[in-house]
Amino acid sequence: MIGWLLQVFNGLSLGSILLMISLGLAFAFGLMKVINMAHGEFIMVGAYVTYVFQNTFADMLGGVELGLWFVLSIGAAFLVTGLLGILLEVTLIRFLYGRPLDTLLATFGMGLVLQQAARSIFGAPNVQVVSPAWLSGGLKLGLILPYKRLFIIALVILLIAAIYMYLNRTSSGRRLRAVMQNREMASSLGVASRRVDALTFGLGAGLAGIAGCVLTLIGPIGPTLGANYIVDAFMVVVLGGTGSLLGTIMAALMIGLFNTVIEFSTTATIAKALVFVMIIAFLQWRPAGLVVQRAR
Repeated sequence: MIGWLLQVFNGLSLGSILLMISLGLAFAFGLMKVINMAHGEFIMVGAYVTYVFQNTFADMLGGVELGLWFVLSIGAAFLVTGLLGILLEVTLIRFLYGRPLDTLLATFGMGLVLQQAARSIFGAPNVQVVSPAWLSGGLKLGLILPYKRLFIIALVILLIAAIYMYLNRTSSGRRLRAVMQNREMASSLGVASRRVDALTFGLGAGLAGIAGCVLTLIGPIGPTLGANYIVDAFMVVVLGGTGSLLGTIMAALMIGLFNTVIEFSTTATIAKALVFVMIIAFLQWRPAGLVVQRAR
């Protein structure tokens, strides 16, 4: 029983990581219909922002173990990648709306540029970010729940609540939903749709930066960090239903749970393949995904 409970916790932990990675892509792909192949590189940029904060500000802020630098790096990763996303939207993506294949090629090329820039600045080998002391160890409840995983789950819950409040309780969030549902009508009513596009793409990039910051708690980082997660991120968004925050949450948790439960009985490779087959079969039956957006 303890073994199964541990697998369920691992599934929730993996699902929360997938959800954090996919939240930003849900805005770019799900809402804006932009196939952003540079999403993984935004994750990589956020991870390197954390690495820079560790090397630059850790000693000024009480040392690496205290972890104040890590908390500040979460906000910094969001701002840096968000501004990078806005710059990319204004200079490139803006001219490619309605041409998904062109956005795929353009963002894929931009991803290669960002990867090479990371190699030129930080080098090709992976680097390690030291976790704060208060994230070491785990909570003992018959089984050990690592503090790092608990922190990731708590941060994901906080982000979901913040996104929900932004989309449903703020004027800028309502403008975002209006533009994505009916751009022409929103523009005719005075909504600056181009500004909304830039801010939305920047928001998605910023969330990817936070995901990169969190991934530094799990292992070393390198120029190809984000490329390892981009397929899983698209899989979550497509399974959940494009443009649906609830669907993205459900899909990430389901994939995480199924993957860990199947892996418990087989191997990691077989589990990943079986989950992929299950997703394909589900989409054959329900192409719109788990949650379908309905509008009048």
